[in-house]
Amino acid sequence: MTAPRGRTNAVLFDALGTLVELEPPWPFLRQLLRQRHGIEIDEARTREAMLAEMSYYRQHHMEGHDESSLTDLRRRCAGVLREQLPELADIGDGRMTDLLLESLRFTPHPDAASTLAALRQIGLRTAIVSNWDCSLHTVLASVGLSGAADVVVVSAEVGAAKPDAEIFRTALERVRSSPGQAMFVGDSLETDVAGAREAGLRPLLIDRTDSVDARGAEKIYSLTDLLGLVLASSD
Repeated sequence: MTAPRGRTNAVLFDALGTLVELEPPWPFLRQLLRQRHGIEIDEARTREAMLAEMSYYRQHHMEGHDESSLTDLRRRCAGVLREQLPELADIGDGRMTDLLLESLRFTPHPDAASTLAALRQIGLRTAIVSNWDCSLHTVLASVGLSGAADVVVVSAEVGAAKPDAEIFRTALERVRSSPGQAMFVGDSLETDVAGAREAGLRPLLIDRTDSVDARGAEKIYSLTDLLGLVLASSD
């Protein structure tokens, strides 16, 4: 879909990899298992188990759309870890879920809050648009980004996930913008760039390590690079 480009009045952002980062969780899981249960598992196996859990989560995250369904999703994700690591067979569902959640530690990118604040200061509307369960609001609060964007659109809550154009349309409606007046910033070519392009937004690939073949997509290297592009497109 191609929309006429107008003056930029809104910027939409992916969450994970763009505004926040997940610290590698397997070292934390190893430490918790050792400290609380006296179980020692080598890093390679712990990493493999956690990656299996993360893959399961990505496939099923839409099922965590409210408190009850999120509790069930987390229980099943923790079960994936237990299946991968037979040493954990005797750890009950509740404790296993606690171990998983305590191993997932998020940090904000240093340029996230300042960029969102700068965009708000110059009068642009902002949204966070993410493939996540309904706990994203809590995660954003935990890293100091609650309220930093005007709108938070979560795939599990709206029933559409990137790259589906519907989630972008929902966000545009909530920030009162048209596709041709909005940018979308994300770190994935497949879900962020492709989805935003299909929905008619101007996609920007953020590649902090300059390690991704952009395949012709417009690229930035930090969120601070965004401000100049926004100002140029708002003249």
